[in-house]
Amino acid sequence: MAVPKKRTGHSAQGKRRSNWKATKPTLTTCPNCGAAVLAHTVCTACGQYKGKVVSRKSEGFVEANSEVKETKKTTAKKASAKKASAKKAEKAVEEVKEETTEAVEEVKEEVVEEAKEASEDKAE
Repeated sequence: MAVPKKRTGHSAQGKRRSNWKATKPTLTTCPNCGAAVLAHTVCTACGQYKGKVVSRKSEGFVEANSEVKETKKTTAKKASAKKASAKKAEKAVEEVKEETTEAVEEVKEEVVEEAKEASEDKAE
């Protein structure tokens, strides 16, 4: 790492820092209300920027996020409805499975009975 050979004097230090000066921020006037505003910023008094309503302070402000929130709510409702319909479909499938298993069992019993009758007829 580089290390200076000698200490910098006050005069040289001051000459180097001579261009380090603070500047006043540029102020403009708001075209809507006439208040002093920093350049390229929203007016803190009326909430407008370049003649457009941007902040909640202004009267004609419409929040764009409200539409997004509403769509999120509706999609959530749709998702819950889909879940409910999926549960109903699962229940219906289970009922159909139960009915088919019962029908299969009945058919098996009939076949077994017919086989018993046939074997009894052969035995006679």
